[in-house]
Amino acid sequence: MTSDDTISAIATSIGEGGIGIVRVSGSKALVIADKLFVSKVGKRVADVLSHKVLYGDIIDPDSGEKVDEVLLLIMRAPRSYTCEDIVEVHCHGGPVPLQRVLALTMKVGARLAEPGEFTKRAFLNGRLDLAQAEAVIDIIRAKTDTSLKAAIGNLSGQLSEQVKELRHTILRMIAQLEAAIDFPEEDIEAVAATDVAKLIQEADLQLSALLATAQTGRILREGLATVIIGKPNVGKSSLLNALLREKRAIVTDVPGTTRDIIEEYVNIRGIPLKIIDTAGIRETADVVEKIGVERARELVGQADLILVLLDSSAPLSSEDKAVLALLSGKQAIVLINKSDLPAQLESEEVEKYTDGRLVLRISVELGQGLAELEQMIADMVYSGQVSQGEAAFVSNVRQADALGQAQGRLAEALATIEAGMPTDCIVVDLRAAWEKLGEITGDTVGEDIIDQIFTQFCIGK
Repeated sequence: MTSDDTISAIATSIGEGGIGIVRVSGSKALVIADKLFVSKVGKRVADVLSHKVLYGDIIDPDSGEKVDEVLLLIMRAPRSYTCEDIVEVHCHGGPVPLQRVLALTMKVGARLAEPGEFTKRAFLNGRLDLAQAEAVIDIIRAKTDTSLKAAIGNLSGQLSEQVKELRHTILRMIAQLEAAIDFPEEDIEAVAATDVAKLIQEADLQLSALLATAQTGRILREGLATVIIGKPNVGKSSLLNALLREKRAIVTDVPGTTRDIIEEYVNIRGIPLKIIDTAGIRETADVVEKIGVERARELVGQADLILVLLDSSAPLSSEDKAVLALLSGKQAIVLINKSDLPAQLESEEVEKYTDGRLVLRISVELGQGLAELEQMIADMVYSGQVSQGEAAFVSNVRQADALGQAQGRLAEALATIEAGMPTDCIVVDLRAAWEKLGEITGDTVGEDIIDQIFTQFCIGK
C-alpha cells in the first residue's frame, strides 16, 4: 500500500443520524466520484471548481440502481485536509446507505483507509506537524470544554511553535560553536562556549516550564483517575451522585450496598474526572462484597487522586484508620462528611493520620463544602498554570519523554562546557537535543513511531 493509493472511509459515527459522510482522498478521488455520482442538473464532477457542493444521486454503475440522494463536496488539492483531492459524499446517516456508498467507492478504485490515514497523509504532505496531528485525536476524545481548548491550542500550533523556537535557539548555539571551530586563529572558542552556556540555561528554563504542563495535559486528555474510598455507609455513593448531579449510584442506610465498582466521568471546573465509587472497605464474610473490597484496594494503587470519606457523626474507628493507612505515597483529599449532624469527630483528630494532606468538612446531604472540594481539585491539577487553553500543554508521554531527553542532553552539554572539554563534544550534545525536540514535531522521528501514533486514530480520520 502506497500513499499513491486513493483511500475511502466512513468519516462519521456508525449509527442512525441525519447525515453520514463517506470521505475519499487521493489522485483518483474525482474520477471515482464521476463514476458514481449523477448531478440533478447534469454537471460532471471533473468540471466543478474546488469547494463547491453538488446535489444528485449515487448510482451503482453496474446495475444502474439508485443507492441514495446525496450532496457531493469537492475539495481539490492542495486546498484540502490531506493536501490531496478529496470528495465527501454526504448521504443519509443510516448504516446501510453509508456501507453501500463506501462499498461502491472501493468497487471503482478506492481502498479502505487505515486508522488515521487521512491525518497521516496531512502530516506527510506538510499540512500538519506531528504534535498537531496528535491534537486531532485529542479533540475527538475531549471530555470537557477545557480539554477541547487545550487540544485546539495544540492543533493551532501553540506547542509546536515553542518547540520550533527551542530548536532554532539550539541551532544558533551550534552555529556559534562551529564558527569558533572553523576560525581557530580568532581565539573565540572560550567566548562562544560562555555565550552558549547562558543560552543553554535559558533553554533549560523553557523546557522545565513545558514539562511542568505534562501532568496537567495528560489529565485533560485522559481524565483524572479519582477513587472514592471509606468504610461502609459514610456517603461515598452520595458523593458520587452529588458530583455527577444525578442519581447514578444506589444509596441506602444498609452498609455494603455498593459491592461492584461504579465508574463515571464528571466535569469539575473543566477537568475530566474519571471517578470511581468503590465498595466500603471493611472485613466481611460476604464473598461478593469481599471481592469488591479487594478491588477497591487495588484501585487505590492506580489512582491519581483519592477522596477519603469519614463520618463526622462517629468517632474515628479502626476501619477509618485502616482506610487512611492506604494513602501512603498517594495524592488525596480527606473529607469529613455528615458535618450537618452533631460532631463526634474533630479535624484535629483526623489530621494526626493524614500526613499533611488537605482535610475538608462537608455535608453531601446539604451540598455544603462541595464547591470548595471542586476548587481544591482544580488547584491541585493546574498547580498555578494557565487553565483555559491560553498556553501550550504537553499532552502525552511521547512528547514529555522527548522533552525530558532533550533537557538531559542540554545538561550534558553544559557539563561539557564547565569541564573545559573540546567544542566538538559540546556540539554533539546540542545536536542530540535538537534531534530529540524534532521528534515532537515529527521532523526527526522514525517511520515506526509515526505508524504507531496514527494507529491510535479511528478509521475515517
